[in-house]
Amino acid sequence: MMRISYWVFPILAGVIWLGTLLGLLLFWVVDDHKIHYASEADSQSIAYISDVGASRLKPLFITGCVLTTLFLDISFGADRWLRHKGRLVPNTTTGEKVLSGLTIVFAIVGTAGLVLLSIFDTLRYPRLHDVFLLLFIAGYVLSAIFICWEYQRLGIRYREHRVLRISFWIKLSFVVIEILLAIAFVACTFTGNYNPGAVFEWIIAFIFSFYVFSFYVDLYPAVHTKNGATHGGYRTSAAAKSRYDANRRQQSPHQQQQDVDMEEGFSASDRNLTTSTNSTPTHHHHHYGAAAATTSPARGVPNNF
Repeated sequence: MMRISYWVFPILAGVIWLGTLLGLLLFWVVDDHKIHYASEADSQSIAYISDVGASRLKPLFITGCVLTTLFLDISFGADRWLRHKGRLVPNTTTGEKVLSGLTIVFAIVGTAGLVLLSIFDTLRYPRLHDVFLLLFIAGYVLSAIFICWEYQRLGIRYREHRVLRISFWIKLSFVVIEILLAIAFVACTFTGNYNPGAVFEWIIAFIFSFYVFSFYVDLYPAVHTKNGATHGGYRTSAAAKSRYDANRRQQSPHQQQQDVDMEEGFSASDRNLTTSTNSTPTHHHHHYGAAAATTSPARGVPNNF
């Protein structure tokens, strides 16, 4: 029996979202010849996504939003399930599990916002539409922040898995860019600069598709861990935990404390201020050399995330 791989879900979500956006944009430009919709302001010449979505293409808009969020939420759930089952590097601390849970909760908030804004269109329900639009943006941005935080902690714990760092930087870039664009979008829209606001909205929407596609990077490694198999450095939870514990036993107490500090979000330099009276510079230099010897030089993985 053929089984669908988990990485397919974010690809489906991204393709559907891109298809929806391109369908709306091309319809406005080619079919409607950039007409002025009833929901647009008098001074506005560039249609918002919501303006086009409130027209004859409202069924397409609603369908695209529902299917995009459905497959994206399945991707969030798959990531959590695969980590729980050990097919991806697992969440082994309470903090990581809490961050994973908050990621899913705020993704659901973003889902509700996107689906509801497509139903309550800007022509007939302008106030509700604006509320749901802000809910959509805030929900997915907060969800991205929490998953970045989770991956940062996982990257410290499992340094040999470079995909965690790659995914972390992709999602962090999304968070920073989308926050800046969202500020510009809100400022333009609520000060009556509708044309720049419409441009920012289209840009935000297209960038969101790349965030959706980024979950392919997270889920694809599970292809190599079916039935407890290992491949290319990916291990089941028991094997990964065993490797982590073995590395910790070989580290000096000073290096172990550094790892704890980074995992808990504290600065290692603050810890050194309180312990400097018990250690000499020569002693510290020796430990750093010993710790470096226990990492994997063949992979060239740096000590810091």
